[in-house]
Amino acid sequence: MTPVGAESSRQIPRQRSRSGAGQVQVLVAVGTDKHPFDRLVDWLRGWQPTVTDRVALTLQHGHTAVADVPGAVAFLGHDELQAAMSAADLVVCHGGPATILEARRHGRVPIVVPRDPSHGEHVDDHQLRFARRLGAAGLVVVCETRAAFLAALTAGLAEPSRFVVRADPDAARAREAAVARVGEIVEDLVVAANGRRAWWRPWSRSPRRGARG
Repeated sequence: MTPVGAESSRQIPRQRSRSGAGQVQVLVAVGTDKHPFDRLVDWLRGWQPTVTDRVALTLQHGHTAVADVPGAVAFLGHDELQAAMSAADLVVCHGGPATILEARRHGRVPIVVPRDPSHGEHVDDHQLRFARRLGAAGLVVVCETRAAFLAALTAGLAEPSRFVVRADPDAARAREAAVARVGEIVEDLVVAANGRRAWWRPWSRSPRRGARG
């Protein structure tokens, strides 16, 4: 998730061992967009102190200030992101299609908080449109309010297996094809609304590049 041209020398914060502690590994990824995602980080800032002994948090915060949130790292390279997703019990992310696809590939049903342009979090509403369509299809858990976000985290801590997808290569390929088609539809909607060509088609990029959106 390191921006193009950025050095890939950052390390995932060391998490406390779950051995005997029953901790849930939670990965939060806001992506690399230049717009800060203060709303999501503020929700985490209020939630994390209530679950300190139960949760080991990694927060990829990009361009959002997170001075008082533990487990923070600005950006993750591709391999670091894969390792973090593989180790996570719960994945929380923005509505970037590439990040969502990565989470699904690692067998996680992501808790998705789409960036909302009305809060200055993105240039348009493509994340909202994309996340809502995937949520309606049961591929992600969409949270557009603090209450919905906290409810999803509470459910995830109580039963992390609810956010795990069984490994099934054929089903995975079918899901990815469906997600790609939904993405194309959403892109066309964004183009029609804005009168310009959208810049994101993550499914056409090499999987070796970091997730963006």
